[in-house]
Amino acid sequence: MVDGLLPSLVMVLVQFEYAGMNIFSKLAMDTGMNPYIHVAYRQIFALIVLAPFAYFAERGKRPPMTKTVLIQIFFNSILGLSMNQITYFVGLKNSTPTIACALSNLLPALTFVLAVMFKQESAKLKTMGGQAKLIGTVVGVGGAMLLSMYHGPILPIGGSSVHLRVANDAANDHGQGNLIGPFLVIISTLTWAMWFVLQAKMGDTYSAPYSSSALMVAMATVECTIFGVIMEPHAREWSLFPSIRVVASMYGGVVCSGIGVCMMSWCIHKKGALFVSVFSPLLLVIVAALSWAFLQEKLYLGTVLGSLLIVVGLYCVLWGKSKEMEPQQVLKEIHDTKEDIELQ
Repeated sequence: MVDGLLPSLVMVLVQFEYAGMNIFSKLAMDTGMNPYIHVAYRQIFALIVLAPFAYFAERGKRPPMTKTVLIQIFFNSILGLSMNQITYFVGLKNSTPTIACALSNLLPALTFVLAVMFKQESAKLKTMGGQAKLIGTVVGVGGAMLLSMYHGPILPIGGSSVHLRVANDAANDHGQGNLIGPFLVIISTLTWAMWFVLQAKMGDTYSAPYSSSALMVAMATVECTIFGVIMEPHAREWSLFPSIRVVASMYGGVVCSGIGVCMMSWCIHKKGALFVSVFSPLLLVIVAALSWAFLQEKLYLGTVLGSLLIVVGLYCVLWGKSKEMEPQQVLKEIHDTKEDIELQ
């Protein structure tokens, strides 16, 4: 029973970790921290954690590094880390944590579209699974458009009694009604989906996920630092004072990019990628509650309706994918049973 519940508990904990990242990062940027600098620091702290872990975890197990794999890791670092995080955090600065998390749930739908385009997956529109994925994609994109373009009235849920000193000077509704924030978060989700497609191809040729991830973070650290210096060359802007800036950077790098990724990798190994994806909407609920409590964020009708459509679309895509995986799972079980019989 414990073994069955443990992956679920781990994934719930992961959602709380990433919710904290959104809140801390928003607070840091509301104090004036440049998002490009925040991303660069996050990569540095992530590298400090991942590099030694990858070295010892896969010591003596790493396959030889080839030029092709190195090029793949380079492009993955640009799409999956540098572009993804830069667009996400600039988008977060110009919107709210709730909107950013809601739009991030477009990931399965966008990944499905790209996987079909690159022939990694068939649309299979004549099957229930294929139709569900198509409907989920359309509903999710519709929800994203509604959330981005429709504001609506403020929901009468009252205000929080918690008042953080670091949040008092922040503009609580900073970015509400600003299209640039949601647009950049969608671009971030698109680059993340592109990373999934490229990563799936690279995983077939280089079976050392922690080492490739550490190398990817190392490349992204250089890329983001150079980009950060170009965008903000003044040394005083790289200060980690007030303390919320160092907390946000260390938390994002160590807890999310380091510990969180390892926790998700363990859950994928135990239960599969589909199981991990199912927990994504929980992050939206947690972030919405924390933003209301600590950032005094107001919830608008458009945000709630758009978020609901995105979550419905997400589960349609996941349900369709699970239906398509059922025959493969049956064949795998038959194959495993046959091997067991032959061994006996």
